[in-house]
Amino acid sequence: MEFERLPTVPTADEILDRSFRRAAKKMKEKLNKERANEEFVRAVRAAVHDRLVYIIRGFPEFDKLPQFYRELTDILFGIDRIKQSLGAVGWAAKHAGMVGGELAWQARKSTDSLGVRKRAVARIASIVHQIDKDLRFLNEVRNVLRKLPHIDDSFTIVIAGYPNVGKSSFIRRVSTATPEIAKYPFTTKGIILGHRTIGRGRVQFVDTPGILDRPNDERNAIERQALSAVMNVANVILFIVDPTEHCGFPLEVQLHLLDEVKAMVAVPLVVVANKSDIGKSEEYQSMSTETGDGVGDVLDLLLSYRPPPTRRIQEPSQAQNQ
Repeated sequence: MEFERLPTVPTADEILDRSFRRAAKKMKEKLNKERANEEFVRAVRAAVHDRLVYIIRGFPEFDKLPQFYRELTDILFGIDRIKQSLGAVGWAAKHAGMVGGELAWQARKSTDSLGVRKRAVARIASIVHQIDKDLRFLNEVRNVLRKLPHIDDSFTIVIAGYPNVGKSSFIRRVSTATPEIAKYPFTTKGIILGHRTIGRGRVQFVDTPGILDRPNDERNAIERQALSAVMNVANVILFIVDPTEHCGFPLEVQLHLLDEVKAMVAVPLVVVANKSDIGKSEEYQSMSTETGDGVGDVLDLLLSYRPPPTRRIQEPSQAQNQ
């Protein structure tokens, strides 16, 4: 995944401290002491410029990301805001380079190279400090994006529905994921990914946060993450309802959300009633993620939408040798 290689973004002070230490080391190694201040300025200029450019290049081109990750990034931080901060870092790299180069030349010609050096340090430090908020923001972005689940091109089952209907319990029973399970709503705070190897292939299970039945502009970031997953990565959707209403939401509003999800997707959608150990549903296939009753049948139904594996076509020479 693109985000796994995102480097740590240092603060302005960290960039400057590292750059000054590197420049001081190079100055000590300089044999021509008359050029020492000039070399110090050039070394600071190069270190600051290169570090800022490295930060920019560490981020992916967001417009080329898969739609799921692009939308998720936009939900969490706003892609335009990220680009704005990266642009600020680019501005600082450019001006630090220009100022450092100009003052290094002045240090060579000046009779007071130490004074020029001090002026260069102050101006470059001022430039870098102007983007300190952008650097801190980009590091926050980096820390969050690196933790996003890696969703690949495997057959993907997305589990959706209202909070506390049993989505996390289902994915824990059928996959490798171990989400937190609790008897209160909004347990799932982010998208959880699980896998299961079936035959020679692998199936992905995406456990979305609970989605509330309300207008999109009133949904919070967690709810919009869930919708993004439903829209962009699902090969089939398992929509779980709780007809017993022990989840805390009337069945009527759960079905309103079901209608909304149906209108948004073109992939198959399977509706299953959970908590059959408390009460059965006559309208939908039932299961109990508490006891495990019916979970296997639901899994089999979901896997029936999985396309058959493609057979490798033998080369003519291979066929003749057999």
